[in-house]
Amino acid sequence: MTTIKLTASVLAITAIAASAASARDAIRIVGSSTVFPYTQAVAEQFANNTGAASPIVESTGTGGGMKIFCEGIGENTADITGASRAMKASEYELCQKNGVTDISEALIGFDGLSIAISRSNEQDWDLSLADIYMALGAQVPVDGEWKDNPYKTWNEINPDLPAVEILAYGPPPTSGTRDAFVELAMHEGCKELDFVKSGDFDKKWVKENCSRMRTDGPFVEAGENDNLIVQRLEADPNAVGIFGYSFLYENLDKLKPVTIEGVEPNADTIADKSYPVSRPLYFYVKNAHRGVIPNLNEFLEEYMSDDALASDGYLAERGLVGLSDERREELQDAILDGQNMEPKS
Repeated sequence: MTTIKLTASVLAITAIAASAASARDAIRIVGSSTVFPYTQAVAEQFANNTGAASPIVESTGTGGGMKIFCEGIGENTADITGASRAMKASEYELCQKNGVTDISEALIGFDGLSIAISRSNEQDWDLSLADIYMALGAQVPVDGEWKDNPYKTWNEINPDLPAVEILAYGPPPTSGTRDAFVELAMHEGCKELDFVKSGDFDKKWVKENCSRMRTDGPFVEAGENDNLIVQRLEADPNAVGIFGYSFLYENLDKLKPVTIEGVEPNADTIADKSYPVSRPLYFYVKNAHRGVIPNLNEFLEEYMSDDALASDGYLAERGLVGLSDERREELQDAILDGQNMEPKS
């Protein structure tokens, strides 16, 4: 069994080695729009420090990035993918099926799924998870029955909220941000509803009935470019946007956070999990490309450096909530040693 695996790996590495040098000299990275600014920052720092070609970093969304990453190994495939959730079992199986059998998983830090509004909106917003679900869920309780969502304004959801139309710009289904928002905000908000509590519905019912975002106008899929959401919030002071904390952090001159359950997203509340909607951020690297794609090992060394990942590193300056010193050292050892990830099931 081991001999077959090693032989396949040797053949694969030989195949990409034969063409990599002449095909490209830049590392190719795809994946999450939330992880994108961190990886882009590392790419710029790496190029500045070494004079090597700057890695090509594409924001494809977590799901889209996994599909690209798992296409196979070789110089025509991506080397790294960023993810705003862990790799799914189905994605791991796709990778294995296509020969991407040796992968290192890097949990680089944490992020809060922020809801933000324009600074020109003078009201201080605070939403419960139930408010979020009732505003954006495709189906909600209406007069004791589970029906299509009829609510059009925030004060219909909660009289303490403004009497303005519900309009939320958020990520598409291919985004890991969308996956995380559904799990952490929509499912949890649905569980808080009296209708669900009194109905004694289980997790399976919640997943089947509380995962869909409404499609009648109040929720708008804004694509993978979070900067477009920022522009739309500036244009409409009553609209809210959903994206990773880093985009809020980078645009605090234009946007202000909507608190959730009375808690504002910041580095401290995300790290201690008091902010209700926080999640880990990852990247995945093909170990068969190490030593073959030029500068890949050196790029990983920069990404794993204390300069990048420490609590006072340049990624923290961009909004990444870092790991503890102990967890960071474990991560650095695992990635620099090319440790193969545990199978996803």
